[in-house]
Amino acid sequence: MMDSLFLSSLLNFLLGGLLGAMGGLFGIGGGLIAIPVLGYLYGMDQQLAQGTSLVMIVPNVVIAFWRYKQRNRIEWSSAAMMCVPAVITTYFSARVATSIDARSLHFCFAAFMGLLALYYLWTLLRNKRSAQTTIVLPRKYIFAVGMSAGASAGFFSVGGAIVAVPMLTAFFGATQTAAQGLGLAMVTPGTLVALWTYAQAGHVNWAVGIPMALGGVLSISWGVALAHHLPERRLRILFCGALLVLSLWMMIEG
Repeated sequence: MMDSLFLSSLLNFLLGGLLGAMGGLFGIGGGLIAIPVLGYLYGMDQQLAQGTSLVMIVPNVVIAFWRYKQRNRIEWSSAAMMCVPAVITTYFSARVATSIDARSLHFCFAAFMGLLALYYLWTLLRNKRSAQTTIVLPRKYIFAVGMSAGASAGFFSVGGAIVAVPMLTAFFGATQTAAQGLGLAMVTPGTLVALWTYAQAGHVNWAVGIPMALGGVLSISWGVALAHHLPERRLRILFCGALLVLSLWMMIEG
């Protein structure tokens, strides 16, 4: 019994390590890939896969925020304007996600993953020299970023920062660095709220999630280091292609 438990924990630790390294390598995707993998390997329904993946996502988000905060200045007033609505929408969207039909949530997640892959492919492949029109909205509307990112984080358990960063750069004139800092400051409390909500609904497998989280924490820096030594743009294009394939597979299989 103890040997079986140890082997299971070790395999989950190694799986978390692989997913964490991939998240670091591609910049997006540790938790995004974990959800379909958990469904395939463990037969988890969509809610359980999303809740369990949050156990791995939370420490990575907290560590990323702490490291960013040590090296960069964060505009706390803007972060607070986004954080409060983000926490609220994260909670309510997570409540919806834990109560709806698992197959419907499965399809919605697959569609979200496909749209996300197409968006990133578009940003990578578009001509950088093409004329770009920047729409800069007043700062008072920045709460809408928090609402949108929180809804994504709660409903899909991933995507908070992925949604927030392009919105901040496209509509509020934020630099990429500033947008990443604001995104991390906003999603850190939101991911904790999402994990608590999924756990309250019984949609977290701690025996799988905790070893995966430990593996991910130890390996994500390796993925980031590797990304600096490989053709990152090509890797991201391949990663987006893999997301599209996974999205289609989930839709057909679901």
